[in-house]
Amino acid sequence: MSAETLGFQTEVKQLLHLMIHSLYSNREIFLRELVSNASDACDKLRFEALHNDALFENDSDLQIRIGYDKTARTLTIADNGIGMNRDEVINNLGTIAKSGTREFFSKLSGDQQKDANLIGQFGVGFYSAFIVADKVTVVTRRAGEKTDQGVRWESDGGGEFSIEMVEKAQRGTEITLHLRADQDDLLAGFKLRSIIRKYSDHIVQPIVMLKEEWKDGAEVITDEEETVNQASALWARSKNDISEDEYKSFYQHVGHDYQDPLAWSHARVEGRQEYTQLLYLPAKAPFDMWDRNARHGVKLYVRRVFIMDDAEQLLPMYLRFVRGVVDSADLPLNVSREILQESKDIEAIRKGCTNKVLGLLEDLAKNDPDKYAQFWGEFGAVLKEGTGEDFSNQEKIAGLLRFASTHADTEAETVSLADYIARMKDGQEDIYYITADSFNAAKNSPHLEVFRKKGIEVLLLSARVDEWVVNSVSTFGDKKLVSVAKGGLDLGKLEDEAEKEAQAKQADDYKDLLDKIKTSLGERIKDVRITHRLTDSPACLVADEHDISGNMARMLKAAGQKAPASVPILEINPDHPVVQRLKTEETHFDNWAAVLFDQALLAEGGQLDDPASFVKRINQLMLEMRG
Repeated sequence: MSAETLGFQTEVKQLLHLMIHSLYSNREIFLRELVSNASDACDKLRFEALHNDALFENDSDLQIRIGYDKTARTLTIADNGIGMNRDEVINNLGTIAKSGTREFFSKLSGDQQKDANLIGQFGVGFYSAFIVADKVTVVTRRAGEKTDQGVRWESDGGGEFSIEMVEKAQRGTEITLHLRADQDDLLAGFKLRSIIRKYSDHIVQPIVMLKEEWKDGAEVITDEEETVNQASALWARSKNDISEDEYKSFYQHVGHDYQDPLAWSHARVEGRQEYTQLLYLPAKAPFDMWDRNARHGVKLYVRRVFIMDDAEQLLPMYLRFVRGVVDSADLPLNVSREILQESKDIEAIRKGCTNKVLGLLEDLAKNDPDKYAQFWGEFGAVLKEGTGEDFSNQEKIAGLLRFASTHADTEAETVSLADYIARMKDGQEDIYYITADSFNAAKNSPHLEVFRKKGIEVLLLSARVDEWVVNSVSTFGDKKLVSVAKGGLDLGKLEDEAEKEAQAKQADDYKDLLDKIKTSLGERIKDVRITHRLTDSPACLVADEHDISGNMARMLKAAGQKAPASVPILEINPDHPVVQRLKTEETHFDNWAAVLFDQALLAEGGQLDDPASFVKRINQLMLEMRG
């Protein structure tokens, strides 16, 4: 079959451009990525061969071979792993089949440093070859297919690639890099060995190179092979024998990440289940973090034999940012995803891994608050999901949460629930919070006025997931979480008897006005009452204690979902001039009552059903006041 020319997906073109122009200063990572892909291909063959031994084609000695040709100026990375057929070549080398890639690339700016960090979140992969090569040739054949079903793929990193069917005797993939003119240092055995030992020493499969020797002052490649890497499972080694750089390098391999991890935990668990876990916290969130359908998780091995990527059953969804390896000594080698879902052994491993990650986070929060703040900035919103998903660990997760509060000036300054309790006023019995659709809306809410007056701290919750959190976590320790915008406000011992007597008297004095406003507004409100929350604003809207909050109702509406029926309570401030005027207003009472309601709705971030009528009423009242 003659060669066919096809075009790259638009996102691939963008990635290739960035590989060439943004990552040159980190060029050595190309070899790490290609070796990592070759290792994955060997792992996948070993797993598929568990069910079909013929895929080994009488050669079960899996390895990765690296060679170079100074005359042709080429570098070759070859493996005898699973290989690819024609469709897989097109899908894997011509497109990026990750959801969210278009949004990801829209964030790229052309700034080398910024783009390099973003690419790290995406994963570098095969296309990193173009950092050092001006042409790349791939010859591959999928294990178990006929020798004439090999595929040859080639591209110069522009907008197109060619593909054709070829003969290939051995299964697996061979990638040949035609090096750029300024990459001569890669055509040396000592240089390649140093890169391999730096980035890929932990690879399980042997990485094999031909030895070199010097004759008459020139380097000559011999026929004798040597294994360059340790070729052993890093996680199976003693922690005392593993350096920090080796841990970091292994993370970059297993996490397909460009950066170092934030922290990690390595442990061997013995007992009813025996397994080893090496779990990492990334420093940066991947671009597809919020795609809950994306495959996330850790790699599963059984007695050092690779079983599957992204075994999501090993950790709950709210810990989907964790990367690493779990190696079980007890599971069967033919375990499937369906078996994992029903396995009691996996359930125990999942519990153990979850406890280990949460323990690692607790240790960071206690002993390295700066690093924990970095973690929280990247993954805090995801961790919050756990309050409603993992009831057995809810208290522990709640202790890890961080929130903005009225105690600080910026959204970035956060407080834990334990710190909040430690700062509570004498006589304060509850943890107070407010939810809103933005930090500024929460910070400037009229519901906070009395709390500011009394110096009571209030948590400012503005993330969408925060509504989920407060609906799941009703208490922390022996303290209730109480919304300042729901139910009747009872400050308990924080109010003195004189205040309570004054409030009761005002309720009596304004009873007629309350009834009149309620009649005027009709079905728009459930009730009208004197407020204890406001000091400066004339009115506010409050959800009944068992109703959903106004913020939650708006979120559901924005998502196209039907919110449970609820009508707010209007609370009025008897000390405000507008409310005092209403006591004597006759002619324009309905307009004043409607404006009072609409202003309260706007102040809490709501939207008017009839903005034109609101403007008309305001204009009428302004003309009346002018007259």
